[in-house]
Amino acid sequence: MDLTGQLLIAMPGMSDPRFERSVIFMCAYSDEGAMGLILNKNAGEMTLRDVFKRLDIKEQKGMGRAAVHVGGPVDRERGFVLHIDKRRLTSDALAIRGTFVLSATQEILNDIADGKGPSPFVFALGYSGWSPGQLEGEIAQNGWLTAPATPDLVFAEDGATMWDAAIRSIGIDPITLSAAAGRA
Repeated sequence: MDLTGQLLIAMPGMSDPRFERSVIFMCAYSDEGAMGLILNKNAGEMTLRDVFKRLDIKEQKGMGRAAVHVGGPVDRERGFVLHIDKRRLTSDALAIRGTFVLSATQEILNDIADGKGPSPFVFALGYSGWSPGQLEGEIAQNGWLTAPATPDLVFAEDGATMWDAAIRSIGIDPITLSAAAGRA
């Protein structure tokens, strides 16, 4: 099983409140562990403009209105830009399943501030991480569903409806899911 480039969708019975109703894009998955970004949780009222100010980046084209997402509970001061612009696939970026690119440099933020950055994109602070075998155990305990990641889902502007849309993308009506965990 390789979940790189897939979505993890929290089941209704997710016991960890940090991941309740989360949709996570899986950036990396291997025998050494897994890493992903929560796509549908914003960092309160924080916008990219706030990040630009912290980094002393001059905003040119009004791009600072973009939301800042909480990518997960690990390394919450580190920023990540998830996009699909292959021209930005440098040695500092990670290609993910042929479609997506993950960048984590200030250069990409400078480009976004100048209006020359990738579009669409998701900017997240922090990430979600799992040690070897941990995620497999959570999936086996019915903590997560998996789904194909499409640009339409990943870059959806309405995070509030993303969980429902992600579940529906695999042919399941969210109302039919049980909050109880277990095995049949």
